[in-house]
Amino acid sequence: MLEGVSDTTSGRLLRLLSLLQARGEWSGPELRERLGVSARTVRRDVERLRDLGYPVHAALGATGGYRLEAGTAMPPLLLDDEEAVAIAVGLRGAAGGAVAGIEETSVRALAKLEQVLPDRLRRRVNALHAATTPLTGAPAGPAVDPAALSVLAVACRDRERLRFGYRDRDDTETGRLVEPYGLVSAGRRWYLVAWDVGRGDWRTFRVDRIGDPRPTGVRCPPRELPAADAAAFVTRSLAGSRPVRPAVLTVHASAEELIDRFRVTGAEVEPVDDRTCTLRTAPDSLEWTALRIAFLDLDFEVREPPELAEHLAEVGRRLLRAAGRR
Repeated sequence: MLEGVSDTTSGRLLRLLSLLQARGEWSGPELRERLGVSARTVRRDVERLRDLGYPVHAALGATGGYRLEAGTAMPPLLLDDEEAVAIAVGLRGAAGGAVAGIEETSVRALAKLEQVLPDRLRRRVNALHAATTPLTGAPAGPAVDPAALSVLAVACRDRERLRFGYRDRDDTETGRLVEPYGLVSAGRRWYLVAWDVGRGDWRTFRVDRIGDPRPTGVRCPPRELPAADAAAFVTRSLAGSRPVRPAVLTVHASAEELIDRFRVTGAEVEPVDDRTCTLRTAPDSLEWTALRIAFLDLDFEVREPPELAEHLAEVGRRLLRAAGRR
């Protein structure tokens, strides 16, 4: 229990703190409704949190509200069981991930978190870690600046307009003003889905090509994304921008097994029978498709294009040379 307050007040303070940590800003009426208390009680509880070291900012007026700001010291975070497990698993994955310079930091943070985890949660984290085998030897992707990633994530959460420089595939740099919607992690690449104000349309931006993202302080109303979610929009956007010819292969595996192991959508796989299926995919490059399909340890035949078969033959010759065979 928090010192000097009753059990009821302690529970309410923890609920208030959890709400403030979950979202950028809450209005007074929203907090009163969630907590089931009066405006005076909300103000009093906010003062108690401030006394405990939590920098809660209150803005006056019709558009005012409460938000938890950054302070001079790191106050304790309030995590439920699922959030604690998710963070621990995420930190273990980040120790070898695609965010630049985060490996050592993730290890230190994970050590601190696991030190205070209850036994029941530590067992869950260890079980997940023991059952998971990372894929090694896959081609590395571009590293992402963790500071830029944090700025983008906060802007998505708070629905705040951003300005940044963007470098396209031709190395042409342009300035962008966007209304961020969400971030999508695709292997070792990160994408930002946002409404491009200057172009008046939805866009997908590779985070490693974004330079110096700066919040503008202007909130933007929510827009309806023309897709089920941000991941679906990125998938469709990438498929529409690929100039590469579609690859068609006959794979000697069930459709379910191929979807799971090759990480493609069901729309790209057509079952032939219980042990054979057809894969139709539009990859970023034929070279990358050749490497991915070779890693699967499945029998397959290339139907088209001929260039994919040539890439596979070159990979085979290179591997035979490496093995010291003619």
